[in-house]
Amino acid sequence: MVRRPVAWVVAVLLFAEALGIAALNWFLGVVVDRQDMSLAGLDPDVMSVSSKIGGVVFGLYFALCGLVALLVALRDRRPAGLGRVLLVSVAVVHGLLGAFTWGLVGWHAFLFMVAVLALVVLLLMTYDAPPEPADAAPGGTEPITPPAPTTP
Repeated sequence: MVRRPVAWVVAVLLFAEALGIAALNWFLGVVVDRQDMSLAGLDPDVMSVSSKIGGVVFGLYFALCGLVALLVALRDRRPAGLGRVLLVSVAVVHGLLGAFTWGLVGWHAFLFMVAVLALVVLLLMTYDAPPEPADAAPGGTEPITPPAPTTP
């Protein structure tokens, strides 16, 4: 089965992305703070702090989604409720980020975003079918029982 390895890979990728996004936005906040320039009259301190806060919030979001994928890998059960919603939302976010990175960063970043999107969708789809009960016959059919003998 590919379910557990895919869940492990998704969890590791989302944790790495959480750290990367938070670090990138923190770095951009430091750069804005050191330049002391204004953009359309905005205060540089406000831009710096908002970049740092946005990076931390976005990083925590990715880390929470990574935690859901990690729990899926550990339990070998499909995500339910809020966990499923988080994984669907992170798939949508990767689709949007992939579209933006194609034009802004290049096709290498686009391929990475699409690969993560595909892995998240694969994670959601492989756990989609409910598990079969242990006493059921192979193939999902009920065992055939012969009719009871009747006496005249």
